[in-house]
Amino acid sequence: QGQLKIARAAMAARCRLAARFHHIHGANIRLDASHTQATRVESFANGLCFSQEPLAPGQIFLVEIEEKELGWCGHLRVGLTAHDPQSLEVVPEYSLPDLVSLGDTWVFAITRNHNRVVLEGEQVQPRGRPWEPFLLIERVRIPRDTLVGRSRPGRYSHILDELFKTNVLPATARRSRIGVLYAPQPDGTADMHIVINGEDMGPSARGLPASRPLYAVIDVFASTKSVRVIPVDYGFPSLQTLCRLVIQKHIVHRLAIDGLDLPPLLKSSCQHE
Repeated sequence: QGQLKIARAAMAARCRLAARFHHIHGANIRLDASHTQATRVESFANGLCFSQEPLAPGQIFLVEIEEKELGWCGHLRVGLTAHDPQSLEVVPEYSLPDLVSLGDTWVFAITRNHNRVVLEGEQVQPRGRPWEPFLLIERVRIPRDTLVGRSRPGRYSHILDELFKTNVLPATARRSRIGVLYAPQPDGTADMHIVINGEDMGPSARGLPASRPLYAVIDVFASTKSVRVIPVDYGFPSLQTLCRLVIQKHIVHRLAIDGLDLPPLLKSSCQHE
């Protein structure tokens, strides 16, 4: 039990430090001062970004879509690479096919629908309830709350109420959260998993070399213009988080939160997280 707590604490510390983009990136990418926001400033390509450090087994690199740009065909692309970004003579223009063609790279194009990977003859597992506190991927246990993107209340928020109550946003929508991780296998390889708004899409690539450093790949491509890294705490959900989940589960309408006798910070958390 003590060793498990130490391992979780070490994972939490590592995740907080690694929740940044690498200083090596595509020619059209601009990072903010904290290296947590990546914006493509022109065109639709040259938007490749990498995690600052290689990921640990089971460590998710999570981003939120902050800004979209109309007029382009295609969306965010995510994956993993065994190439150290500093070893690249030139950052490729595209993740697909340019970076993948270098080998030892696995990238998945996010679409509005049909992101789940199902092998022939495999049964699709039912989606977990959105208020379940943890997402389980093999032996990996991740607090679900941070993984889920939510719409903001506003003038037309009633239209999205069912989406809000079930914590579901379209995969390519603003504020959608998309993450990538790898899960080690008994044969020494690893499976790559994509997580979209708290839902595991299944192994999108198998046979990754788990013994080699693997960096997250985020391609800010086409209609996706800006993304932000979201740090994931692998500890237990806070009391505020648990309270918010219960409140959101039972309210009739998000805007009704304003009339509840709650502390202002909890109200804000319920409305905007």
